[in-house]
Amino acid sequence: MPDAKSTLITLTHPRSPAAEAYRSLRANLSLSVLEHPLHALLVTSAAPGEDKSIVLANLAVTMAQGGQRVILVDADLRHPALHEFFSIPNERGLATLLDGQDALSAPPLASAADIENLQLLTSGPSPLDPAAQLGSKRMEEIIGALHKRADMLLLDAPPVLAATDATVLGMKVDGVLLVVRAGHTSRDHIQQAKERLEKARVHIVGVTLTNATLDRSLGGY
Repeated sequence: MPDAKSTLITLTHPRSPAAEAYRSLRANLSLSVLEHPLHALLVTSAAPGEDKSIVLANLAVTMAQGGQRVILVDADLRHPALHEFFSIPNERGLATLLDGQDALSAPPLASAADIENLQLLTSGPSPLDPAAQLGSKRMEEIIGALHKRADMLLLDAPPVLAATDATVLGMKVDGVLLVVRAGHTSRDHIQQAKERLEKARVHIVGVTLTNATLDRSLGGY
């Protein structure tokens, strides 16, 4: 698991080209949805190993730094990573909200890296059937309750081709950002993921590239 120094580049090296690329991604997302503003965005990838969680964490930081109230939600209940990035305990979180251990009126939110405007809802303990939980009415209620507390919800989800979680959750948010890793993601996987999301009528707002050389750095949207 990458440590915070290698993961949260927007905090550790805010003047770097990579950090600037995340700010460009933030701007591109804002411009692309002028007619239909985003309030809940899901970030996923086609297959594992494409840095989706790293993209999501840094995007959350840049949005919070830009003045938005952001809640970052780790909805990858199979392989959660966000609590590691921000060094936050993971005993309670989305899973305990889903099963009713925690009330919607008092979600177990944590401050993320002492960044103003940024809170994290970790995954909590992994449930037996994540797809069923994420596709439930209760999940819709959680999204609604969290939205009252923030300008933007950013949700992490498992890769599209690895589980149905991203597809069922994608139907409950305003849009999905697909992460593609240069030199890693195959064209077939990208096409399959796109078709699976579109079949479920999930709104794909764009694709962003990771692991690119500096002249076509992340933020190519």
